[in-house]
Amino acid sequence: MFETNEQGRLLRIYVDEKQTHNGVLLWEWLLEQASKLGMQGGSAFRAIGSFGRHHALRESRFFELAGGTGIEVEFIAGDEETEQLLARVREEGIRVFYARMPAVFGIINPDAEDARSASHNG
Repeated sequence: MFETNEQGRLLRIYVDEKQTHNGVLLWEWLLEQASKLGMQGGSAFRAIGSFGRHHALRESRFFELAGGTGIEVEFIAGDEETEQLLARVREEGIRVFYARMPAVFGIINPDAEDARSASHNG
């Protein structure tokens, strides 16, 4: 086998850099929840500039230690895992903006561990 190939969703959740949930930065909380749900991975990215519904432009400056820009938390996962994470956010009453798009994803030249993971999730 030279490549795995699965279908699912690209899920992006946008949060404020300083936004917390139960004393934890929200982007960290989202990554923790996704890990507990068994997602294969996720990432958080700090924006260098952003604006939201109030159209106030926020920029990250090199010398600022604690900015107020946006964080994009991104997951590529199966439909079921994506729905479970969104349900968890709803249950916790967290207000966030998200985008969910169809995705085809895989690993080129997978190793034995990748093959086990694919058979477990498939």
